[in-house]
Amino acid sequence: MHIRTGFTISFDTFGPTPMTLLLNVRPERQDDLITPEVVTFDPPVPAHQHRDAFGNVCTRLVAPGGRITMTADFTVADSGEPDVVEPTARQIPVQDLPDDVLMFLLGSRYCDTDKLSQTAWSLFGSTPEGWARVQAIVDYTHERLRFDYQRADATRTAHDGFMQREGVCRDFAHLAIAFCRCMNIPARYATGYLGDIGVPKDPAPMDFSAWFEVYLDGPSGPRWYTFDARHNRPRIGRIVMARGRDATDCALTTSFGTALLARFDVHTDAIEGTADALARAA
Repeated sequence: MHIRTGFTISFDTFGPTPMTLLLNVRPERQDDLITPEVVTFDPPVPAHQHRDAFGNVCTRLVAPGGRITMTADFTVADSGEPDVVEPTARQIPVQDLPDDVLMFLLGSRYCDTDKLSQTAWSLFGSTPEGWARVQAIVDYTHERLRFDYQRADATRTAHDGFMQREGVCRDFAHLAIAFCRCMNIPARYATGYLGDIGVPKDPAPMDFSAWFEVYLDGPSGPRWYTFDARHNRPRIGRIVMARGRDATDCALTTSFGTALLARFDVHTDAIEGTADALARAA
């Protein structure tokens, strides 16, 4: 299937303001681009890209002052398959984990494991290790937090979310990640596009989404598996833009100076007929 996606985001700045953006799809998905993924800026500004420490595509620019608008619109090929479910995937002993995975066992800015470790073990210590334990964490987080877009808080940590019992998709991800790490299961944050594909249309305005991934040993060997504590069901058409320890590493826009959000529009829609056309071609 083909998915048309993109955004229009505007900021008001008050003089030259350096900015970094994580608004491109991850390198692993760039071969799936059907049309070029070009981010344009109004007014035009010089920009250059590099890969950050987590392999995300990072764009650097200096907003000149006044309003700056960044826009993209492109089409991505997708398998149309939902997130993989592998109940037999087992937990890997810490001593057997790859070196580059160990960081995803540690506390981070929004995943304050030190405040949640005792709670995690009391809640999940008796659950079977591996996939079943992660799913128990997802089920609990899904029920514990109430989604409320109006209650977004950029300073809310996993422990804060646990105590306040509300948040947005990033808070669901942070709490589940923190619980997994407390249980010695590597977990990392992911963000990107997730349209209402294969599910009822959400009447709320489209936004970027956040979910998380855990490192387990499945039938084909160790790999990262996708989980989503907010929706708690396999979804179709995730397009990853950034991965990291938590939302700190995956901020889609960061300004080094005042930048007031003036417009925020995101679109992610399956193009009708592409799934049938691809099936006929196969």
